[in-house]
Amino acid sequence: MTALSVIIPASNEAGYIGRCLQALHRQDLDPRRVGGAEILIAANACRDATVAEAEAERAGLEAAGWRLIVMDLPEPGKLNALNHAEGRASGRVLVYLDADVICEPPLMRLLVEALDIGAARYASGQLKVAPPRSRVTRHFARVWTRLPFMTTNVQGAGLFAVNRAGRSRWGGFPDIIADDGYVRLMFAPEERIKVDAAYHWPLVEGFSQLVKVRRRQDAGVRQLEARYPAIMANESKPPMTPGDHLRLFLQTPLSYTVYVLVMLAVKSGRSGTRDWTRGR
Repeated sequence: MTALSVIIPASNEAGYIGRCLQALHRQDLDPRRVGGAEILIAANACRDATVAEAEAERAGLEAAGWRLIVMDLPEPGKLNALNHAEGRASGRVLVYLDADVICEPPLMRLLVEALDIGAARYASGQLKVAPPRSRVTRHFARVWTRLPFMTTNVQGAGLFAVNRAGRSRWGGFPDIIADDGYVRLMFAPEERIKVDAAYHWPLVEGFSQLVKVRRRQDAGVRQLEARYPAIMANESKPPMTPGDHLRLFLQTPLSYTVYVLVMLAVKSGRSGTRDWTRGR
């Protein structure tokens, strides 16, 4: 068994996955010193150069001591990709990483240090929103990153990790929308760790795409509440109080207005989408 398995489901991630892997190459974790580290890419139904971009990073990663496994799966779907990759993962620590996320150099080392223990634990890093290109997304992100949930919790959007004791709490990934929320809620708040290193996660660009993705996220939460009510006892998301709204408005009135307009549009309709196509 190796120390670390990084599992990356990838669906049409050309232009992103190369930078994601280059950031892993720059990690200050030495795979040989910790007992081995591997990256498993589960490319699923890709119609672009995702697989070729991943293979282009093989020589550099292997020279740095990483083992790279690239699976070119014909079946679409993130959950299917996760289950395939897990079937080949050998790590004591399992990191689930989106293909468009950039990890800062200390992150993998700190995740291994936090999770390579006997007790079941969940961990993530400090989520930083990658610099948005659109003004709407820039204003939305300015408020979203200051919400109580973002400042007080271990989030896991784009990157979460568990150890083998934690992974034993569920079987294969079920057919759900919110895989990250499902895993996070398998752990009590005191079992979740936020390590002191950042990763950069992109928000979708523009008003309509923000509404689409936020509706899907809300649908994912409702699905978890309906199908897995027992795990909702582990939710630690603090409510937004009137004081929180006033504070955010006073800090950044224009950004707060954009955020409220997006959320009002989200609440005005519901999305039944279940696919994993990114809203780029």
